[in-house]
Amino acid sequence: MSTARILTMKKRKSHVSEAAIITDAELARLRSKLGEVVHVSEQPYLTEANRDAIRRWALATGDRNKLYVDEDYAVKSPHGSIIAPPCLPYAFSRLSIGYRGGLPGVHSMFGGSHWKWFEPLTVGSTVTSETRFTDLIELDGRFAGRMFKQLSRTDFTAVGSDKPFAQVQGWGMRTERQTARKKDKYGGTSLARYTPDDIAELAEEYAREKPLGDEFRYWDDVKVGDAIPTIIRGPYTATIAVSFEQAWGGLFVHAHGNWFDYMKAHPAIGIANEYGIPEPPEAVHWDSKLAQSVGVPEAYDYGPERISWLSSLVTNWIGDHGFLEELYCEIRGFNLIGDLSRGHGEVVEVMPPDESGYGRVRLNVWIQNQRGDKTTKGWAIARLPIK
Repeated sequence: MSTARILTMKKRKSHVSEAAIITDAELARLRSKLGEVVHVSEQPYLTEANRDAIRRWALATGDRNKLYVDEDYAVKSPHGSIIAPPCLPYAFSRLSIGYRGGLPGVHSMFGGSHWKWFEPLTVGSTVTSETRFTDLIELDGRFAGRMFKQLSRTDFTAVGSDKPFAQVQGWGMRTERQTARKKDKYGGTSLARYTPDDIAELAEEYAREKPLGDEFRYWDDVKVGDAIPTIIRGPYTATIAVSFEQAWGGLFVHAHGNWFDYMKAHPAIGIANEYGIPEPPEAVHWDSKLAQSVGVPEAYDYGPERISWLSSLVTNWIGDHGFLEELYCEIRGFNLIGDLSRGHGEVVEVMPPDESGYGRVRLNVWIQNQRGDKTTKGWAIARLPIK
């Protein structure tokens, strides 16, 4: 390649399709698929909950629970073996974060998940999944004009079982890129900076974060209004995004000829970067210029990461003898490069015990950044032993 050609590529501006507009015809075509089981040609990133996959997930999400990485510890636990972190099933289906097919070229952002877990996923389990497209709802587009919430439900089943061990309803927000840039909702957002002293303080805060582990938290001792120990995650960097990508597998991450084959099958998927090279929409998580082209001031995290952080917040508190049964989370804002996230929780209901010998508690959970913004919020239901 000539020097002149290299300079030409460097000067080329990032290009985003201006034709990616939500049309009534495309909406009608998409709505005709409501209720259908969704099929994809690509293999899932994971098919088995092996030790490596479980360890990578725990490391990528900052979860220090020994149940996921220490076999000697796990065999003495109530589970009798290593188990998977609650949100690892995200990696068994690219559709688990919400089926977002249709509306080619229209930007898609993860909106949230509603998880239900019925039993732990044990190490060595082979997993299958099924996703069904369930709804398409038009919303007020404060961020990007015309905007839709697209929902689906995914069931996860371990091979050899006749019932799912987990289920997730996921949804994504479909927005028009051009309108998002014009609205500039996030213009003027202050980006974080840290001193060596700030980093040292964060290291101390991380050192204080401890899962309850094999100690008991009894239902009898829990009261409405109890706050649960805070966790921190970040400050967020592109390296953290890559770490999570390695654990989760992503949506459109392909390389070399496989990427060109994928673009041939999905012509609207590629977005040219500043060098004129087509990238997947997912590159907004490490390419700040691409993120800015869709109306966000910096590259930002993966929404499923934050939901995984909140699952760790709850499992840290309930310990090995409790069980996280349900987690509902809405992504309410961007977690930008440099942002520090703190997970919080508070008990809002203590439910009567049932015949199983367990009680249940409901918590409000949320993530707040250094600017005081609540970027994620939701609730959880946890099962606890009774004295």
